[in-house]
Amino acid sequence: MPHYAVICRDKPGALQTRLDNRDAHLAHLRDSGLVFVAGPLIEEGEMRGSIVILETPDLATAQDWADNDPYGKAGLFASVEVIEWKKVIG
Repeated sequence: MPHYAVICRDKPGALQTRLDNRDAHLAHLRDSGLVFVAGPLIEEGEMRGSIVILETPDLATAQDWADNDPYGKAGLFASVEVIEWKKVIG
């Protein structure tokens, strides 16, 4: 099954939005059954984005997952990119 990277960058100064919606975001990661690996981007010791690798049948399914991420719905992200990703090592 193909993999898709969801690369998200937080809006500047939005750490509290991230913290307020973290439990819902983690539930979305866990409950979807599509997440291969995920974690926050760290800059200057602070979470400022996310990378999620999904295992989905197609780009539309990956985009739908990203569109329903509680972080995105809360307005956390300045940008979200969903692109096909190929595992080479690991």
